[in-house]
Amino acid sequence: MRITVLAGGVGGAKFLRGLRDHLRQVAPDGLGGTTAEVTVVVNTGDDVWLTGLRVCPDLDSIMYTLGGANDEVRGWGRVGESERVSAELTEYGVGWPWFTLGDLDLGTHITRSHLLREGLTLSEVTTRLTARWNLGVRLLPMSDHEVETHVVVADLDAPTGERSMHFEEWWVHYRAGLPALRFEQHGLSSSVAAPDVVEAILSADVVLFAPSNPVVSIDTIVAVPGIRDALRATAAPVVGVSPIISGSAVRGMAHACLSAIGVETAADAVALHYGARDAGGLLDGWLLDESDAALTPALEQAGLRVAAVPLWMNSVETSAALAAAALAEAAGLSV
Repeated sequence: MRITVLAGGVGGAKFLRGLRDHLRQVAPDGLGGTTAEVTVVVNTGDDVWLTGLRVCPDLDSIMYTLGGANDEVRGWGRVGESERVSAELTEYGVGWPWFTLGDLDLGTHITRSHLLREGLTLSEVTTRLTARWNLGVRLLPMSDHEVETHVVVADLDAPTGERSMHFEEWWVHYRAGLPALRFEQHGLSSSVAAPDVVEAILSADVVLFAPSNPVVSIDTIVAVPGIRDALRATAAPVVGVSPIISGSAVRGMAHACLSAIGVETAADAVALHYGARDAGGLLDGWLLDESDAALTPALEQAGLRVAAVPLWMNSVETSAALAAAALAEAAGLSV
């Protein structure tokens, strides 16, 4: 089985860990892995140049989580981190003092930046970085071109009445507390899908949308030229997992992103935002939480096959059960 997953950072990483665990159980290769092939197309719109280093938050969150090196308490970064270098950078007035990079994490960013300056593409660099870890999946950046999400907020002191900031500043420094007027993906229109991304979608047996931020993760991936067309053209069933449970984001401040584009923070609203493929959208199936089961009839009327299952990923076991439900939904669509 060939499975392609579109994913952002933390939520995507937890889902992928569960998917990998499930596949190792149901399709073992006899060596501790799986015969299934999992390719993950990862959002790189959060990427940023900081202190001369290329930081790729979503790629790294997934790599660390699947590599068993993530900090489970904080939910991001490397376990056992120290922050001496970031403290020194702050003393020199360099970088963002509120965006702390751990010393181990900096090793990743230094390596990535070195390889990029040597002329490797981000896809090639990602292959080099992930070779160190036993991930059990293949990570592909959505594009080798630099695409950065910026957030436009109101600023009455600015000549235009608006100002733009990098998504990470809005998300981490301001905790999405400044109402967003709109999101702008710098470099998007001139980007193309990274090598193998389109083929991974077209040749897949199953395509899954992880429960990642719909606006700045999944939408950003889909907006890369070539990816939406591939999703529309693939013969594989496309199944999404809701990042919203009972009207609240599972993690982070996704409600602030949805509000900015006029979408209600609700499992059905996100599904309708993606849309059904037979009506020009992207999805064939949708998983929502059991607490949102009452939303099922309207979504089915809109052309989606819907399953209400437990969505909380509180452990590897619950994440694996969710992944199994997503694959079962896809199997039902293939009948």
